[in-house]
Amino acid sequence: MSGSPGIQIGEQFTTTDEINVQAAKAATGLSDLGVSQMDTVAMLLRNDIPFLVTGMAAKLLGSFPVPINWHLSGAEVGFILEDSSAKVLVVHDDVLQGVGAENIPNGVHVIVVKTSPFIGSWYGGETANNPLPDGALEWEVWLASHSPWSEAAPFQTESIIYTSGTTGQPKGVRRERSTPEQMQAMMMGLAAPMGIAPGMNTIISAPLYHTVPNVCAGAAMTLGAFMVLMPRFDAEEFLRLVETHKLSHFQMVPTMFVRLLQLPEEVRAKYDMSSIQCVTHSAAPCAPDVKRAMIDWWGPVINESYGATELGFLTLSTSEDFLKYPGTVGKPLPEATIKIYNDDGVEVPTGEQGTVYARLNLFRDFTYVGDDEKRKSVGHEGLVTCGDIGYMNEEGYLFLCDRAADMIISGGVNIYPAEIEAALITHDDVQDCAVFGIPDAEMGERVAAIIEARPGATPNEESIEAFLRDRVAGYKVPRHIEFRENLPREDSGKLFKRKLREPFWADSGRSI
Repeated sequence: MSGSPGIQIGEQFTTTDEINVQAAKAATGLSDLGVSQMDTVAMLLRNDIPFLVTGMAAKLLGSFPVPINWHLSGAEVGFILEDSSAKVLVVHDDVLQGVGAENIPNGVHVIVVKTSPFIGSWYGGETANNPLPDGALEWEVWLASHSPWSEAAPFQTESIIYTSGTTGQPKGVRRERSTPEQMQAMMMGLAAPMGIAPGMNTIISAPLYHTVPNVCAGAAMTLGAFMVLMPRFDAEEFLRLVETHKLSHFQMVPTMFVRLLQLPEEVRAKYDMSSIQCVTHSAAPCAPDVKRAMIDWWGPVINESYGATELGFLTLSTSEDFLKYPGTVGKPLPEATIKIYNDDGVEVPTGEQGTVYARLNLFRDFTYVGDDEKRKSVGHEGLVTCGDIGYMNEEGYLFLCDRAADMIISGGVNIYPAEIEAALITHDDVQDCAVFGIPDAEMGERVAAIIEARPGATPNEESIEAFLRDRVAGYKVPRHIEFRENLPREDSGKLFKRKLREPFWADSGRSI
């Protein structure tokens, strides 16, 4: 029901009050399964009400929800369950089939959510109707069997988001627990860069397991917004939903802009976009031509924010800022500190490039689950870096130039080459390999692999792709594969990946 606090999925509308009751019941159920303060509850769910209910229930107990990317392989899911010490896994039944019982650690309680026909229709057809695994609980029955939790939350927690690390293993970002007052201040302070406002009509069109849509959905619930939840992004359906529900504030990623602009002009012209007041994009660089086209279409409502799972939103660039300084990601927010340091840890002058370090004072400090040394390694003088290279201009606008790490951002999703290389090098026919990002008009970047075959071996693209699909998530499998006689390495063994990467970017007009 457009304008009313709650969530619309397809033809189903659930009020915020109903969701709160479900969350309270789920909290009692989780407590009965042994979940208590500082424990973790994993969610392997598509965009659906149970995702939000489970997250809210965990927080009522002072425990941490752990969203998991359902594109991951069974082994990758198993690693996160083990690493996070999850007590419970809540999972859609069609997703569960790809995980494998052997990848769920002993002692983890499994609660299975039946995939609705509507959500199933977005993922290839009929709703899965698989029998429950031994010992698993069925969500609806389990939820109905409990009365609402009546105790106040002992403190405020946030989701533990797993973001891949350059070592190849994902790292869980866990923030210190907060007081309710701190959490409220954070929500209000981040309203503008998140593209949210009290009483807004919004839409979540990206997977909730990602940081930004996860935080935006939680903020929208807290602020009593009307929210449309899309199972996945579809360009024309997105436009129809904006018009139908008069959507006003929402978050997007540049890949969505590209897909919208690829629609025929007559299709775009069918829909009324006049309700849009604020769109904030983040997660990946946006090509200037794409951004200008979106501003021409929707008006000066397109904002940009730069940040990270570890840091939150740090900057805000309005349409006017972008038109004045094309390429900027904006000025630091009032609660953000951003400094640029050289390799010696010395702050550089205005206009000079260096590593970007930052802090958002609204956020509590964080750690990486089980890896305090990793946390220490990214800090300097109370600030944190995610490996980006950039500079500040005379007026205080931040520009990003490159990434110190090899991370690939494809469609707003972080992909780390080291993980793919670690799998690829185990192929019997592979002597050496390099994985990196190359330009892609739609996704921003796509994954490329350059391979040196073992002497006498003759691998081909099909065999490499098939090998990797059994070991990493599908979106990590290289879309471009080349074979070279040898790869450039210095005497120390360090790979000159820059020499391989640069020719692909030479005519793109950008470097990330």
